[in-house]
Formats: sequence, C-alpha cells, structure tokens
Amino acid sequence: MAEQKIPVINLLHLVKEEKKHEDLQVERLESYLEKHYQRLHAPHRHTFYHLVLFTEGKGGHTIDFTEFTVKPFQVYFMIPGQVHSWHFKGTPKGYVINFSEQLLKSFLLDQHYLEQFSFFSGDSADCVCQLPVAAHPEAIRIMEAMLKRLNTGGDQLKLWLTELLLLIEEYCDGRGSIPASVSRQKEMLFRGFRRLIDQHYKTIRLPKEYADLLYVTPNHLNALCQEMAGKTAGELIRDRVMLESKRLLVNADLSIAQIAYELNFQDNSYFSRFFRKQAGVTPEAFRSAYSH
Repeated sequence: MAEQKIPVINLLHLVKEEKKHEDLQVERLESYLEKHYQRLHAPHRHTFYHLVLFTEGKGGHTIDFTEFTVKPFQVYFMIPGQVHSWHFKGTPKGYVINFSEQLLKSFLLDQHYLEQFSFFSGDSADCVCQLPVAAHPEAIRIMEAMLKRLNTGGDQLKLWLTELLLLIEEYCDGRGSIPASVSRQKEMLFRGFRRLIDQHYKTIRLPKEYADLLYVTPNHLNALCQEMAGKTAGELIRDRVMLESKRLLVNADLSIAQIAYELNFQDNSYFSRFFRKQAGVTPEAFRSAYSH
C-alpha cells in the first residue's frame, strides 16, 4: 500500500534556511506567514509542538476539523500529529513558537512533563485559550524576551518557554474540559486511557482490552469515561478512529480502500459502513464536502 499521508511539516524544514535552533523556532506571526502561508494554509500535520498567540487579526483556523474564530490574545496549541489549517482575513499579528518533543523533556528530565498541560491533551476542545487582560503584559514580555535571545539564550529559552506554558495553564483553568469536581487520581487515569487509545486505536477496539491494560474493570472504565467526558469508553475509542479517518480522507492521494487498510478494517465496505454510521455521511461525501 502507498504510504502517502496528509502533508507533514518537519521543524527542521522550517528553520533550515535560517540556520537557527533545530529544536526551537520563535517568530513574529507576520513574518512566519509571509514565508510559509502558501504551503501551510491547507490541511497539514506537524512533527513538533506548535503554538500561536494572536494579538490582532480576523478569520479562523481549524484544528482536527473543529473551527475557531481568531480573537486578539487567543492562543492555540497543537501536539505532533494533529491536523490544522488557516483561513485568515488579511494578515494577523502575534507570535509563533514551534518546538521539538525532546526540547523540554531533556531539559527537565521528565518524559511526561508536557502531558500535565490541558492544552496539550490532543483534544481540540482543549487546544484554544482566551487570555484575560491581566495575562497580556506577561505573555508579551516572555515572547519578546525569547525573540531577543533566540540565538544566544540557551537554557534560558527553555525556562521562558516553561514559564509561558505555566502562565497560560494558570489562566486556562488548568484542566481543559475535565469537570472541576473530579479528583486528580481520576483525571490521571482518564488521561492514561486517552494516551492508550492514541497508541493502540488501530489494533485495539474493545473497552475490555483497555481496561485490562489499566488494571481496572470495564464497568469502572465506563463509569470514569461517563463522568469525565459524558461518553462511554467505546464511544471514545470510536471517536479516535473517526478522527484519524477524517484526517486521512482530507488527503486525496489515499483511496478509501487504502484508508480502510491503514486503519485495520477488514475491508473497504466495513470501513464505509462504520464511517457512515458515525458521521451520517459516506467517506466519499465527507471528502467531497471538505475539499470545496
């Protein structure tokens, strides 16, 4: 089977001509768009973490097929693998930070440090935060400091990036779409379940199998998912399969049969029935609608 996918943007490709850090890019949004907009406005994935802070602008952007309206001092985040596109009106202003998966992991000696931030959950509902006025000066200060010291900052840049993430997490409630009444233990278990889905959704489709991996009963896992997300464990698994189906359908170079194979369905017709049941339209109709 052909291994073509949605266009993937590598951080090294973005910084190659500039001869700057290979694992960190900080730039004003205006200059970033001037150089990269033509190839980045269409749906694409990144291999790195990506955040944009808008200070001015109009239009919208889409993260995993959820549309958001650009607003001043809105910040959005993406983890490697998510799909997004831009559709701006004019040229917005702000800042862009791109960084590799290893940048903070190696610096902080914690392989799971970034997972504590709600906006890096991979759920598009948690990816966008509106900063209140009280946070504006501090966010700008950090961004400007990083721009000024980009070529000489060393570990200081990593400290500023960490400071920025902690600042935004503080003002974005810190827990994304998770109910405030939920205990930290339940939250960690739920996030562990979501991580397992991301790792195994192509091959593991039964809630019982995930429950076994988490050392809980299927009933306990279902009750947890209902409390945290208002859905069953099975629905969350199917949601993840559907998300990847949509991501792949955006790429016209992959046939429906190739996508079915990629997602480990028995055959094309089984995949089409699954997609239509979940989305209410056929894969072909979804692809046609999204491409216009």
